[in-house]
Amino acid sequence: MDTELQRILDAIGPRLRTLRKDRGLTLEALADATALSVSTLSRLESGKRRPTLDLLIPLARAHRVALDQLVAAPATGDPRVHLTPLRKGHGSVLVPLTRYPGRVQVFKHVLAPREQKLVTHDGYEWLYVLAGELRLVLGDRASTLRPGEVAEFDTRQPHWFGPADTRPVEILHLFGPRGDQAVVRTSPSSSAASTAAPS
Repeated sequence: MDTELQRILDAIGPRLRTLRKDRGLTLEALADATALSVSTLSRLESGKRRPTLDLLIPLARAHRVALDQLVAAPATGDPRVHLTPLRKGHGSVLVPLTRYPGRVQVFKHVLAPREQKLVTHDGYEWLYVLAGELRLVLGDRASTLRPGEVAEFDTRQPHWFGPADTRPVEILHLFGPRGDQAVVRTSPSSSAASTAAPS
């Protein structure tokens, strides 16, 4: 076998184990989420079973990552589109999507279950749920957001957000300087347009 291919295959098992532990998942919990047996998952992680697409695809879905993140295939094309995930505390993974100092920052954020602890700081945040369910606590109010739902709030207000249950949640997370707020623009209705014809 090609040595480069062998190196890629050998790295998959340890990567799967790290990803599972970062998510705070047991082999049993991952087996439930993927319909793969605990034995199969254990053998994959230890390198005793060769990874195949029919095994890796359900794992990529369960972890909500792209297949090439499990395989770590060599980068191709424009290097600017290859984003580097940052592992955060409590098993979360943060992927920076923009790098504009002093402006709104955009991240893709996978949050594993974590302790609820309210925090405050300067800034303004927007959260958009991509997959899973997000529990958002603002002061003494709590709500659950589902895929396609969004929240925005001033971060000087005590807040916390994380998975609504034992499964990770995936969100788009925007953070901006204090004073930044969303600007919603819509095109005028046809009736409004007809009454507002240029002079």
